[in-house]
Amino acid sequence: MKHCKIILLVGLLASSASALAEKIGVSMAYFDQNFLTIIRQSIEKEAQARHVDVQFEDARGDTGRQADQVQSFIASGVDAIIVDPVDSASTPQLTKMAQQAKMPLVYVNRTPGDKTLPPGVVFVGSDERESGTLQMEALAKLANYKGNVAIMIGNLTDAGALQRTKDVEQVVAKYPAMKVVQKQPANYSRSEGMDLMQNWTGNGEAIDIVAANNDEMAIGAAMALEKSQKKLLIGGIDATPDGLKALASDKIQVTVFQDAVGQGKTALAVALKLIKGEKVESHVWIPFELVTKENMQTYVEKSH
Repeated sequence: MKHCKIILLVGLLASSASALAEKIGVSMAYFDQNFLTIIRQSIEKEAQARHVDVQFEDARGDTGRQADQVQSFIASGVDAIIVDPVDSASTPQLTKMAQQAKMPLVYVNRTPGDKTLPPGVVFVGSDERESGTLQMEALAKLANYKGNVAIMIGNLTDAGALQRTKDVEQVVAKYPAMKVVQKQPANYSRSEGMDLMQNWTGNGEAIDIVAANNDEMAIGAAMALEKSQKKLLIGGIDATPDGLKALASDKIQVTVFQDAVGQGKTALAVALKLIKGEKVESHVWIPFELVTKENMQTYVEKSH
């Protein structure tokens, strides 16, 4: 009988602990993009370590679906919401929904389009003014500060992609013997990056350098050039595992480390602070870092 009481008590304690665990809803723009997968896995790992319940939803690139997911999280009574926005322009609506429900909200990775973030809403990510600048300065140096530059844009509605593109253009403008001759979107996609590079080479574009807004497009460009047997300088951003492999094999020459693991881990930590009513700055920055073949080994472990 005493043994049964102990088992019952343990069961009640476990049930009580589960009921008291914080519940966080997470809406990711995509489940099938490499960089975002690392962020999602980082959130999940940190949640397990902190005994937090998380529910992940895939917006599949649809702003309407993401808004529905946020509304569903609010209705289900989660304690906080983490959102990797599909589109920077869609975040003011999500912010309004969370504010009306007095729900803590953390944006991660993609810069929200809100002019200002109200109390209880925080962005965890990297300052995009650094990313394209680090990338293009390194490529310019490798090119002896001369040559024609083509830019692969991630997404025309993504504030981060537009800032990375602006960074590249500002660096190129500093050097008289360099100019931007092409810039088109490839939607952060390896296959679209390959198609775009094939179009450029097929049209006889005089290109010496490709600055891609992420590693996936850079890898796609390299794949296209392998087929045409042309050799250009290529730079990516993110330093994903695949990006580092491409760097090690000389398919690309430069990438920029964006700490996906750090972003995911910090996003969850910030959400928990907001739940507890602790004060958090509206922007929590995770620095970018330049990665070349010489220092890449340092980032191999960081990118997982």
